[in-house]
This record gives sequence, C-alpha cells and structure tokens, in this order.
Amino acid sequence: MNMKTVLVLLVLALATIFALVCVLLTRGKGPSTCQHQPLQEEDSDGGQSLVFADLSPEEMVQVVRYLRGSLGVALVDASRAKPSDNCIASIDLQVPAKAEVLRFLDEGGARPPRQALAVLYFGNQPEPNVTEYVVGPLPTPAYHRDVTVQRYGGTVPYHRRPTLAMEYQQITEVLRGQVFPTAPSFMRQVLEYDGANLAALTAAPRGLQSGDRITWFALFQNVSGFFVHPVGLEVLVDHSSLDISQWAVSRVFYNGQYYTDMVQLESAYVQGHVSVQKVRRAPWDGDFSSMKPRAPPAAPFPLQFEPQGPRYSVRNNYVQFQAWSLAFGMSVSRGLRLFDIRHQGERVAYEISVQEAMSVYGSNCPAGMSTRYMDGSFGIGRYTSPLVRGVDCPYLATYLDVHCLAHSQLPRTIKGALCIFEQNLGSPLRRHYSNLQSLYYGGLVNSALVIRSIATVGNYDYVWDFIFYQNGAIEGKVQATGYPSSSFLHGDGLRYGNRLWEHTLGTIHTHSINYKVDLDVGGVKNSLVAHDMVFEMTQAPWSPEQQIERPRLTKKVLDTEDQAAFRLQSKLPRYLYFAANSKNKWGHQRGYRIQISSFAGDHIPEASSMERAISWARYQLAVTRRKEEEPTSTSIYNQNDPWTPTVAFTDFINNETITDEDLVAWITTGFLHIPHSEDIPNTVTVGNSVGFLLRPYNYYDLDPSIYSHDGVFFTSKQDLTACDTNPIACLPAAASCLPNLPPFTYDGFRNT
Repeated sequence: MNMKTVLVLLVLALATIFALVCVLLTRGKGPSTCQHQPLQEEDSDGGQSLVFADLSPEEMVQVVRYLRGSLGVALVDASRAKPSDNCIASIDLQVPAKAEVLRFLDEGGARPPRQALAVLYFGNQPEPNVTEYVVGPLPTPAYHRDVTVQRYGGTVPYHRRPTLAMEYQQITEVLRGQVFPTAPSFMRQVLEYDGANLAALTAAPRGLQSGDRITWFALFQNVSGFFVHPVGLEVLVDHSSLDISQWAVSRVFYNGQYYTDMVQLESAYVQGHVSVQKVRRAPWDGDFSSMKPRAPPAAPFPLQFEPQGPRYSVRNNYVQFQAWSLAFGMSVSRGLRLFDIRHQGERVAYEISVQEAMSVYGSNCPAGMSTRYMDGSFGIGRYTSPLVRGVDCPYLATYLDVHCLAHSQLPRTIKGALCIFEQNLGSPLRRHYSNLQSLYYGGLVNSALVIRSIATVGNYDYVWDFIFYQNGAIEGKVQATGYPSSSFLHGDGLRYGNRLWEHTLGTIHTHSINYKVDLDVGGVKNSLVAHDMVFEMTQAPWSPEQQIERPRLTKKVLDTEDQAAFRLQSKLPRYLYFAANSKNKWGHQRGYRIQISSFAGDHIPEASSMERAISWARYQLAVTRRKEEEPTSTSIYNQNDPWTPTVAFTDFINNETITDEDLVAWITTGFLHIPHSEDIPNTVTVGNSVGFLLRPYNYYDLDPSIYSHDGVFFTSKQDLTACDTNPIACLPAAASCLPNLPPFTYDGFRNT
C-alpha cells in the first residue's frame, strides 16, 4: 500500500468520524426521528368524559344478550330477518339528561347510569311496530324501559321503520328471481343482462302517502362508479306486505315510457313497440367513471409533520389541545357529535352535533323525481367509512376506530374511521407589519385542531369537520364529494340537469345540512342578542352646513322563539350571539357569535304534503329553549313516512320566551348542485363546502391567542436570528428530524 492510498483512507476515516460526531451533536439538540404518537399522559378529566363515550363492543354484546333473554319473544338476527320477524335494528348510547350530567361534571354529583338505546322491529305480532328501549345499567343490564311513547307521543307504525340491509337484499332477490325473468328477450337483448351486471339504487321516500312502502329502484350497470351508468330501466316495487311472496312490481319505466309490469314491457318489445336506446356495455372499471389516475405517480405531495410530536392528547373519547378540551362520540344515525367543549377550562358548548343531511332531486325519470334522501335514516354514523392515511386526513394524524351495532346482532368495528390532527393552515391567524413610527412585525401561525369523519351514504361522501382555533373560535364544516346521482337521459331531461356522458343526465339536487349547537356561554342561562348596523345622517359638527352618513350600532334582544326563527330567505342580523349574564372587563355581555356560511335555497315548497318532516330546513337559524323531549330536529322514521312525521321540527317553535334560558341553536346550511362535466369521474370538495363558525364576542377581555406559545414578534433593532427573540429562527434545528412515517395500512375492505 503506497503513501497516497494511506492518506486517502485516513481522510475518509476522519470524514466518517466527523459525520458521526455531527449526528451525535444533532441528536443532542433534538431528535433525529420525530415522535408522532399523540400525548397520552397529559392531565385528563379524570374519566368524566366517559359519560359521553360510545358503547364498547362488549357493552353492545351485553345489551343484545339481555334483550334476547328478557323480552319474552324470539329475536331474529337483523342480518337475516324477514319483515315478519322481530329483530334488533340498532343499539346506541343513551346520552344521559343534561341536568344529571352537569351535576356530575360540575357539582360532584353521582355519575349518571350508563345506558343504551335499542331500536327494535316487532314484525311478528298482531300489531307490528317499532319500539325503542332504554337498557341499563351497563356493563351488566338489569332493566329495560319502553320510551317510544315518551319520545314520540305515540307508537311508531311498522311501515315507518328504516329499511334494513336485508330488506334490500330480499328485494334484489325478488327482482332477479321473479321479475326480470318475465322479460327474457328485453333483458338479454337490450340490457345484455346476465344475472349480475345490473345494480339497483333505491329512491326514497317510499310512496306518495302515509302507509305506503312502495319504492322506485333505478337500474345501472354494475361497474365501478355505477351511479353514472343508468340503463334506462326503473321498477316500482311494492314491498309493503310482511309476506315476501306478496311483493311485486307495480310499475315499470323504460326510456320515457311507463308499463304496468315487466310482462307488458316484454310484450311491447317483442312487437317492436319499444323505443330502444341500447347502452354500450362498460368494462368492470367503469371506463369514464373510474377513479384510477390517468397519470403515473410523480414527486410526492407535501407532508405536514410535528417536529417534537403532536401537541394534542387523546385519551379514550377525551381530547386536549392547548386551551381546548372536549369529548367526542359517533351516533349510529346522526354521525359525529361533541360534548362538554371547554376553552381555558370554561364550558362554552355542551353539545355540537350533526342532525341530518338531506338531498332533494329533480329528474324526468320516476326514481329521480321522487327522491328526497334523509341520510340519518340510512345511518350517517353507520356509514362512516375507514379513512385513508395521507388522503382523507394527514398521514400522521391520529386514527381511531368506531364501533357500531346496526342491522345485525353483532357489533362492527370500523377501523380508522375518525381522525384527529393539528393542521397548519398556511396563513397567519393574525399579523401586522409596521413601517410607520416604529418598525416591527407581530404574527401568529393559524394552527388549529381538526376532528374529522367521512360518511359514505350511497353515492355521496360527506367530510365532517369540527375545527378548534387558538382564538377560541369553533368551526363546523361539511364538504361533499363522491359520485353525482344520475338518471337516464331522454326527452326533456336537460330541464333537470346537464348531460355528463352519452346516456347520463346529472340530475339537479339540493343539499341541506342541519346541526344542533347547545351553547352554554358563561353558564347554562343565556339570551339571544342581535347587533347590526344602520347608516344615520348627521351634521358634521365642525361644518354644520354639511352632512355625514355614519354607521351606527343597533342592538336588540330577541325575546321569543318566533323572533329567533329566521327563514332561509330572511335577513339574518350580521352579529347574532348567545349572551351570558356576566360581563367582561369593559362592561359588555360576554357572548359567542353564530356566523353561518351557506348557499341554501328553498328546501321544498311548504305546501308539500311532506314538508313538515323536513321543516328544520325552513330556517337558516332557529333558537329554541333546550328540552330533553326535543333532543333532535328530526327522526329516523321521517324518511319512510314524511307525510305523518314522527318528529316535526316546526312544532319546537311555539313562541316561548328565550331570555335567560338554556338555549339551543339549530343551524341549517346547504347548497345547490347542478352536476356538470367536471363531476366526472366524481365530484370534488372545492366549492362544495358549507358550515358555521362560533366566535367569541366580548367573551374575553382581549384575544386569548395572544397567550399562544406560537406567537412571533420582533423589531428592527433586535437580532432576528436569535432563538430567544424569534422562535422561527430555531426551526432549522428544532425541526431537523426526519418524520418516522408508520407503514401504510387500510382495513376498509374487510367484512364489507
């Protein structure tokens, strides 16, 4: 080995040692691999939030076991029940009465007994009906109480029951086994039917009057994204009988023409009297409806990570983030809900929850024109979907499982169905750059906590967010995506939407979303106050011959529920807030303002026979006294009998006084969707987002975000590179780690 080689090796060795020393020094300053598990050892609420916790699978099993052994009737598993059977339709948490919970949370009272709410279908008895039981105490049930009459003022007729998954399967079997075979030539030659290449999509409600259970089903090619592949055939199925053998098709529609049944359609087709529009058979991936990317992967998209780990903590159903704390849960019918929301240790809201998502469709085809979907009946929580890491939520978010029991006697776990993350929104929450008098910069990054679930109810995917900002504001937001629903394009179809493909009419429809917001501002007792502005004419004091138009503050206390019920098209005061009995340092009533972001139009004409069932959608905002007997703005039974609604929200508004009372705000947001070519392959969230903000209004003496550790301030005379002066200057060292990304997993296709 010559001297030159020795010198090269020596240099390489020294370089290696130097690199190792650098790594060790870097590790001394901060972790080389970021920690990304949410904090688990932060101060918690001592388990108090568990009063709102969803039922565990073990508790659900115990409730099923108790009901099977205590009701004295045979219960068939809902996953295989016939309409003439008795079965358990769903089991959910029975949220305790608010007064009981507050005694427990605030006064050291006894923990309310943990109970379940069970919905049962009794088809095997002389008077079939739906019955709701409160079952408790958990985890070892010993009693059940029929609360149906207490909750709804009477029994729930059997025809109002939400449709089980098994009933849809039974309808499909009737169509395949009995109905379609009666039109063999038409089905084979026109639709190329092979027994498996058609998918049926239900309309709702089911009929035209109370007592009906007659449903239009539209047929589509059974391919990926089938919602935009109509074939022109729709059938009206009468499934009102408890005897499946009595089910029958009472009407058939094809390409603009109606027939009494499939036999008549077959006869007309064989005789050459049917106007046929043959649809090209789509490949299994749906062709134009396929969501498979048309471009190969390129450079990875940006990722957000937490250099020193998450700054929020999650324990059971309890979340803490900076000055925020709250409990969360998932209703099987209504979806994501939050309880006991506190900022700086003080409760600002007792409950914020989704109530309903409704769509009203237009079309010149019967299934489309008769559709008014009320998704709570199908189950917004039940259809909460597993989330894809890095797309549905940030890759490093915290993912939590959701458990539900519906349409089966076995609980189901939806893996990773709820995500929690802190998000840097990429803009300042507040800032100012001063180049007058003094030279300085002050600002605060807008970093907020997001709690998210996504429900896929049929063709639509709803992204539900609750967002918590450092200034004490709360945002509720929903974004709509998924596939547009469609009808077969024929005749005057373009009066009801846009053409999306050769035979596809994207049908016009509305979206209306309802929320319950139970604010407790400075205590349970609040009043509703409106502030706004008018211009007043006044003489200029320094020049009396001239006039000035100046804005002036207007103030009004809204004393009654009627005054606080704002119709969709009415003018809403621009500052409308729940006012506390206490005042801030400056003598103003402490308050939280409600600010709505919505593009909703008329929900449905009030003259409609079904309007009362969705009368919550009359109002962009309605504030009522809080009552235990008015827990929700609608009912899961309204979908299948909107003509005699089980719950009519408009009955909540009866001109009661709302001054210094426990109040609830019912907020409706929405938008109109006219599907267009850019909705193919499916709809994007951009522009399809509505919601509301709850903002402090004189609640604090100054903006509470000034106490955030994320604040930045420096002057022209300071060393901007010094960490003590400017924490942003520390980022190269503090964020020098590499994110430790967990492996990608997804359980969304198990047990579907």
